[in-house]
Amino acid sequence: MKINKKIKIAAFSILGTVLLLFVVLVAHIALAKPVDNAHLQISRIDFDSPMDAQQVKEIHRNLKSIPGVTNDHFKPESGVVVFWHNNRIADSKKVYDELMAKGNYKAKRFVIPAALASKQVCPVMDPNGLSYKFSAAVQRIFN
Repeated sequence: MKINKKIKIAAFSILGTVLLLFVVLVAHIALAKPVDNAHLQISRIDFDSPMDAQQVKEIHRNLKSIPGVTNDHFKPESGVVVFWHNNRIADSKKVYDELMAKGNYKAKRFVIPAALASKQVCPVMDPNGLSYKFSAAVQRIFN
């Protein structure tokens, strides 16, 4: 009899935890509002060859001197620089042009394909997927 009681307690505990987490998820989806940070944008520049430490420091210094650039991240082995900028101050083309003027670099600005840019949801989310449909349904119910 004791084993049966322990199994019931364990089952109700697991069920209660799952229910609580589900309620928290629904509340989060229902109460989450868009954040007004549409001015922050991420862009990328692809360099033709891998970068050494000295080039990384020089490019970092040059990027930071451009108005509107807030942060950067380097992948020197693949020659990729990702940077964040305020698009109210400078767009990615302006940042790219200013960086190329400051140094003699062989690089090109990464531009996303038009089909990807026109998507209304995050490119990672599948509009036909369960998580997207569930979130949309919860927002329809509570909005």
